[in-house]
Amino acid sequence: MKVRYLLLHAYGMGGTVRTVLGQAGALARLGHEVEVVSVVRRRDEPHFPFEPRLRVSTLVDQRDGIAADSTARKAWRRVRGKIVPLGEFAADYFTERVERSVIDYVAGVRGGVLVTTRPALSLIAARRGSRRVVRVAQEHMPLSAYREPVRAQILRHYARLDAIAVLTAASRDEYRTALPATPVVRIPNAVHTADTTAATQNNPVVIAAGRLVHQKGFDLLIPAFAQVSARHPEWKLRIYGTGPKHPQLTTLIRDHGLQTKTRLMGRTQNLDAKLAGASVFALSSRFEGLPMVMIEAMTHALPVVAFDCPTGPADVLTDGRDGLIITPGDVDAFAAALDRLMSDREERLRMGAAAARTAAGYAVEVVMPMWEDFFGELLSGEKITDSYWP
Repeated sequence: MKVRYLLLHAYGMGGTVRTVLGQAGALARLGHEVEVVSVVRRRDEPHFPFEPRLRVSTLVDQRDGIAADSTARKAWRRVRGKIVPLGEFAADYFTERVERSVIDYVAGVRGGVLVTTRPALSLIAARRGSRRVVRVAQEHMPLSAYREPVRAQILRHYARLDAIAVLTAASRDEYRTALPATPVVRIPNAVHTADTTAATQNNPVVIAAGRLVHQKGFDLLIPAFAQVSARHPEWKLRIYGTGPKHPQLTTLIRDHGLQTKTRLMGRTQNLDAKLAGASVFALSSRFEGLPMVMIEAMTHALPVVAFDCPTGPADVLTDGRDGLIITPGDVDAFAAALDRLMSDREERLRMGAAAARTAAGYAVEVVMPMWEDFFGELLSGEKITDSYWP
């Protein structure tokens, strides 16, 4: 079976990059012919290592800079128009040169399955892609999370695709309602669970990870931690990731007097070790697709405190069993949940053990056969199974 994954920047960091490379690598290890096509390349070395059996190619190499593309972008928007709507989160990547390269690629590809991994790429595949390849939009965010221009284009053009794959039950229901004639399946991303080290619950650390952007809600997590810090003077908050909100979050930490308790740790090449050395995982996001870093934390037997944001946490967690689910945006309730777990090691151990059992259901050996069956049915022309995930 031949599968191609079209990824915006395979050499970059982020949850989508990590999970797509993981999925592609797992298929390659199973003996399939798998290629990752990176639309752009801005780094010499990938942030996440490539599986040796993967073929990786690039459409537009931007390691020498993007000044020419930036100049061309203005004319592309003003004169020629574009497929990628301005509301797409990565719209600025799609200069005339970049968009044309993607159009040429999807128009020329033949045979197998082409998986596009964000709306910009899926819209190009829907409107300009070859019908001699099976086209699958892999959606990592709920439909409601996208801005109105993006949602409008999705509703207008996704029906031309062969199928849509989503990560959560809520996303599946959204897309099935919006596009009733298009097959929509729910298959979660797989998480690596082998050889993970369980947290001992001896280190007084609350850990969080993600891009430092509005979506991740670290501006809510910091004041929540501030509420309980005085009661638990030995506890620290560690936030891993980089992004544009770093200055604002640094100021917020200072305003709450948490300079010795809370640190923005930047990026790490060994998040597993950091998770294993913590005792509570905090997910403060305003919205998610399927929060894979949360599930990764659960493989290390970490209990979770999470806002019940759309979508993801409630698809995975059972409140009171493997984590605590909090009304979105309720900083006081989030603080109370942190306080509950920080105060009780035995409860952390109990919930952490349950979290590890839950995470085992997302293991590669559980999830990848679903992707194989799904792609096989598409290629054979069989009727798509109504649900791969319960």
